[in-house]
Amino acid sequence: MRGVTPPSAGRQSCDFYDCSLDLCLLCSRPPLLPPELPSLPGPQLLPAVPGPGFRGAMTEVRREVFGQMPQEEGGGVVEKFILKSDAVKVEILSLGCIIAALETKDRDGKFSDVVLGFDTLEGYTRKHPFFGAVVGRVANRIAKGRFTVEGKEHQLFLNNGPNSLHGGARGFDKVLWTPQVLPNGVCFFRLSPDGEESYPGDLKVWVTYTLSGGELAINYRAQTSKTTPINLTNHAYFNLAGQGSRDIYDHEISIEADSYLPVDDTKIPTGEVAAVQGTGFDLRQPVELGKHLQKFHLDGFDHNFCLQQAQARRLAARACHPPTGRAMEVYTTQPGIQFYTGNNLDGSLKGKGAVVYPKHSAFCLETQNWPDAVNKPHFPSALLRPGEEYNHTTWLLFNAA
Repeated sequence: MRGVTPPSAGRQSCDFYDCSLDLCLLCSRPPLLPPELPSLPGPQLLPAVPGPGFRGAMTEVRREVFGQMPQEEGGGVVEKFILKSDAVKVEILSLGCIIAALETKDRDGKFSDVVLGFDTLEGYTRKHPFFGAVVGRVANRIAKGRFTVEGKEHQLFLNNGPNSLHGGARGFDKVLWTPQVLPNGVCFFRLSPDGEESYPGDLKVWVTYTLSGGELAINYRAQTSKTTPINLTNHAYFNLAGQGSRDIYDHEISIEADSYLPVDDTKIPTGEVAAVQGTGFDLRQPVELGKHLQKFHLDGFDHNFCLQQAQARRLAARACHPPTGRAMEVYTTQPGIQFYTGNNLDGSLKGKGAVVYPKHSAFCLETQNWPDAVNKPHFPSALLRPGEEYNHTTWLLFNAA
């Protein structure tokens, strides 16, 4: 089951556990789930040394050193993991589980990198808008940085006007994770200690990237020692024309949502769940983004769209770039998707290849729970309790037409 479920009982443990498939690679038995599963680093599934790489299910996996963190940040080594299939090549960092590059084909078979980011570690250690990162403990905004769990009020660091955004001052995007190489991907682990960024409970978190053909799967799992809010997503910025392209106005976007969440002037949901019918938020049929923004006099999107409430994999959104033929479909088990059109990009950051990233030069499709759900009882619950498991998956399927 997806979502928040009790850990399975009575499973047999195994040293060859694949944390993306939830199976033993040798005997195909489901092993004991964490915390019974030894905390990473544990037994490597394959020799995890730099080299020519490994192949599993037609996916090659390589690792290399990307850089070293500044001494004031702990000085740890940041590794880069390269997953490569015949259709997609993706580079992921052990810092923040960041998707640093993602190359996919156009209709003529030409590969281009379609995510924003930096060529060197230095770019990621400076202030940037969460390029490619896993954000948490709670993605998106919490009103006034305040919530109450089991009668105790928690006050978070305010890093987005009057609100807390994407985990606070030093969220999951700014820390090193412990990697474990898989035949077709990589699994990252970290323990977020009780009180980190003022969140309650020791939280064990696993983020697993696996690549199969044109599909990149991202699985998020977590367990806690105290009741805590949790909401995990990846904050990759996409431009299917290729990163560094001027804008996304010629992209076509559709989102499988009958309703969305209106927000106040600080981007906190008002509490209303509004129908998209007859509004500029009706993206159920593909729209050309530039023309759509003009037609409805919109400055851009930074809104949660409410998906069908089901814990199974389902289509959430589709983006395509007709001039190149590149397309991306987003499938998820999450209840919402935040559509963001890079409204705050302003050309001040120099990205890969020394290009600048102006306003509306990329979009994000962040699968997640609804913003400020911890303060809105009628929203899907954001709470994880001891003895439960947080388990969600998002799949990004790339193709060309």
